[in-house]
Amino acid sequence: MASFTVSDGSKVEDEARQVRAMMRYVDEGDFVTRRFVSQGEELNTGTYSDHEVVIRDGMPLRDHFSLDTHGFTIFKSATEVSDFHDKQEVERLYEREVEADVLRLTGADKCAARGWMLRTSADLSEHVSKKEKGYSHAGGLQPPAGEAHVDTAPATARRMAQATYEQFFPDGPGFKRFLITSHWRTFSPPPQDMPLALCDGRTSFGGEEKENTLFIVDEFPQGDALTAPMEGEDTMLAATIFSYHPSHRWWYFAGMQRDDALLFKFHDSNHDVTWRCPHSAFFDSSASGASLRESIEYRSVAFWE
Repeated sequence: MASFTVSDGSKVEDEARQVRAMMRYVDEGDFVTRRFVSQGEELNTGTYSDHEVVIRDGMPLRDHFSLDTHGFTIFKSATEVSDFHDKQEVERLYEREVEADVLRLTGADKCAARGWMLRTSADLSEHVSKKEKGYSHAGGLQPPAGEAHVDTAPATARRMAQATYEQFFPDGPGFKRFLITSHWRTFSPPPQDMPLALCDGRTSFGGEEKENTLFIVDEFPQGDALTAPMEGEDTMLAATIFSYHPSHRWWYFAGMQRDDALLFKFHDSNHDVTWRCPHSAFFDSSASGASLRESIEYRSVAFWE
């Protein structure tokens, strides 16, 4: 897909309110890139740098954005969940709500939710100090993800889709298209201090990309063990991380309410449309009196049979 340039943007996009913020990107070069995740904390290997970027506020033109053009969309989504910190309530109610939203917004035939995570900009040091063995990275509490990334890489996306279909729809006829997305909602009062920035997927093809293998651990490895060869790494789940490129066009939605939700693409097997959406948390210095960011994200895989 050809890279999208600013000159291709509509006038309404060019005139949107802008904020400047620091965005973390992986550096160019040859080094081992891995992401280690433990309870309440995350660690990337390799080297990263912060770059100042322009992030446009899409809230005043929220109806302008479409999933297949930009790679993301914002919509109203009422929920019966009263307390997102109540794990049992989330698991009882929210999974079906997410699947219904995805089916409604995409027109897919089937959808299977694949797990959720809470994130907060609050201090998690006490949470980290109470670590338990056997961390599973499902339904937990983590800090905001603070670098430009997509949660899947193309090879792992295909494996995830096939495994999901076989698990949830074993008697199905098979699928001709799959779509992996994140359903994202902030439930703390607006404005939030660290909102989510979304990159117009059409602009995401400039610069260097790397795969970032995910390791879920109780404790982080130390020293050389962080980058030592690991058997079977090429078959593990990996994200895509991005180096800086000036063509990236970033958006956010200032002052999101509890009934606002974002749906954005990790991987769409139909590459005739925009098929991915890099994203990252950022500190919004323009938000006066901001509250801590609390959010819930739910991954799912949709299928067209």
